[in-house]
Amino acid sequence: MNIIALIKQVPDTAVDLKINAEGTDILYQDMPWIINPYDEYAVEEALRIKEKNGGSVTVISMGPDRVADIIRGSIAMGADEGIHLKDTAFNNSDAYSTALILSKAVSISGYDIILAGKQAVDNGWGQVGSALSEILNVPSVSSILKLEISEDKKTATAHREIDEGLEIVEVLLPALFTTQQGINKPRYASLPGIMKAKKKEIKVFDAGALGIYQDETGSEASRIVLRKLFKPYVRKKGEMLQGDVMTAAKELVNRLRNEAKVI
Repeated sequence: MNIIALIKQVPDTAVDLKINAEGTDILYQDMPWIINPYDEYAVEEALRIKEKNGGSVTVISMGPDRVADIIRGSIAMGADEGIHLKDTAFNNSDAYSTALILSKAVSISGYDIILAGKQAVDNGWGQVGSALSEILNVPSVSSILKLEISEDKKTATAHREIDEGLEIVEVLLPALFTTQQGINKPRYASLPGIMKAKKKEIKVFDAGALGIYQDETGSEASRIVLRKLFKPYVRKKGEMLQGDVMTAAKELVNRLRNEAKVI
């Protein structure tokens, strides 16, 4: 089986994010970067499918030179191949353009199963997986907690939580699945795996190699325009009104009318 794991490098959420002077983006200078946590589950699930059903795992990521770090990290976990999509034309691509770029890469590699995190923790769109499945015209199941491959490797059964309980979905392969916390526990890279990853050649594709036109990606093709970025306002600490119900109600109305001015 050809198993693809799509991964993204994101700012480390453990540090305090700062906004640039223009208020249009995060200040990335000296920012530590990590693999998107939800994508770690995708890599681990890809490895488990390979171990049970055979095949190979290819990780694909898009971004600048530093993205090679998370690709090698995934190879150290056990992935077989790594593909780096690198071109300045890809900068600031929206969810659809990102999915379009990825569709070209996975088509070159070939695939039976595509796995990705349910969303990235930096922008939280949660749309790339669905858009990619639509472009490829393959079934998709999002936010799965369990995945089983049939013995003939022609179908897959995915479990996911919904408001009404547990939903079980069976789809024909090839198909795309997005993973969430709870599906597995990502393994640590072994020392032999780390040594192997250091020597492993990572394939690099730019827009030309993927057959992508310049006007299909980047800021100009984006369907989303970011006007302003700011941190949530700090709310004042809540206050408990003292006294009996009637006294507290009168005080609440007084404050809503004279302080908050909402009535």
